[in-house]
Parts: sequence; structure tokens; C-alpha cells
Amino acid sequence: MVRQSIDVEGFGHGGLPIPAASRVGPMIMTGGVHGLDLDNGDHGDAARQIGRMFDNLARILAAGGATFAAVVHMTIYLRSPATRAALSEEWLKAFPDAHSRPARHTLVYDHLPEPMQVQCSATAYVED
Repeated sequence: MVRQSIDVEGFGHGGLPIPAASRVGPMIMTGGVHGLDLDNGDHGDAARQIGRMFDNLARILAAGGATFAAVVHMTIYLRSPATRAALSEEWLKAFPDAHSRPARHTLVYDHLPEPMQVQCSATAYVED
């Protein structure tokens, strides 16, 4: 099988040679997905970053030929546990069907680089 790097215009890892995601066969795995506004570089508050994190994840998945329906697992890092309510709100928008949601592991991690408040990684399975 051939590995394919997945890149999204405006999304990066601080100039490092790391793609937004990688696909091998039906599997897509992202790197760290943050809540930076890809159009203007704005971060905003934690709730705004969480919403944009899901927007950026959707763009990355689309570039790899997937949607939220293909996501089987997410790991989410929050700088503060106080942002869990905002995370749950966006989670329910992305995955509204209680019988069809990916597994999730959420960690409070206060070492995210400033001004980042949230970051995730995702694994998706795409059937062609």
C-alpha cells in the first residue's frame, strides 16, 4: 500500500514538514488539529477555538476523501477542564446521532503552546 500525505491550504505545523494527515488504504490518521482560523490566523477564545478545530478537522477529512461519518476515534486535549461544556456542544453538532459516534478520549493538558486552548487527533476509516 502507498501512504499519501494530506495537506490543507493554510493549515500547518509551524513550518515543520508534517502533513495535516496521512492515508494508507482506507485509514486516515491526522496529526494535531488546532482551532486556528485558516483565513486570518486568529485564535480567539476557547469556545471559538473548539468550533474551528472541528471546522479544520472537517477540511482535513474532506481533503482525504472522508467526512465526520468516517471518524472512529478522537483524542482531544483541553488546556482547561472548564471548556468541556463548549467541547460537548460542538461534539453534538459534529456527531448528532447518539447511536453513531466515534470513541473519544479527552485529556486536560496545560502544556499546549500559547495561545492554543484545544487540539485533537482523529482516526477515520473510509470505504471507497
